[in-house]
Amino acid sequence: MNRLLKSFKKITFAMWLIAALLTTTLSLAAWSIQMSATVATMTANAAATAIAHRKALTRAVMKTKAKARLRRAIVAIPIVGIGAASAFEFSEYKEWKEQHPEKNYTDYACEISQLTSEIVDEVLYELPGNLKPSPRFVQERISTCPDRDIVN
Repeated sequence: MNRLLKSFKKITFAMWLIAALLTTTLSLAAWSIQMSATVATMTANAAATAIAHRKALTRAVMKTKAKARLRRAIVAIPIVGIGAASAFEFSEYKEWKEQHPEKNYTDYACEISQLTSEIVDEVLYELPGNLKPSPRFVQERISTCPDRDIVN
């Protein structure tokens, strides 16, 4: 009888162990399926966000280009153009001054001059051949500023 009781205990323990391992296996399988679905959802959301960001960025670039095109068209009209160019420049100076309250107009002019000198080659390259000024002519007219960190 003692043997039968020991066998019964061993069989009961083995069945309990099998049930516990089976339950754990099924729980981990369900968890891994749930995590895979979460990863798939997050990946799809990230892709959708990237596409939306790219569209918004493209729209912002196109809007800036359209604004620049409109400014060039307005400035091309002789008398109205002078006033418009002045208004555009003053508006940009006010925006810059809000971001740099401790600086003055000379700092603004130096910063604009430095940035312009960095892109002047690109702009001149896009001009038709008969309208391109010589590089020497352009470099002589770009103002020089003291060596300092003017772009923040």
